Amino acid sequence: MAEILYVSTYGSDDPTRATFAFVAALGAVDAGHKPSIVLMGEAVTLMKGILADAVHGVGWPPLKDLWQRAIEHQIPAYV
Repeated sequence: MAEILYVSTYGSDDPTRATFAFVAALGAVDAGHKPSIVLMGEAVTLMKGILADAVHGVGWPPLKDLWQRAIEHQIPAYV
């Protein structure tokens, strides 16, 4: 099992890229690893519920669903 840190600097300005860290972290959990997420720069705005609820990247589930899954898997998110 590896500990993996995913860093994102994208927020509501680029919804598809904003979801990458969450998709990757959830994939790491499914593979048996221990991921963490760091939100920096514009990605910090994803901590505002109303903005996070509006983010839906192309080809990915809505960010609010990814957040919920990350919480269920106890993936730490640092801001």
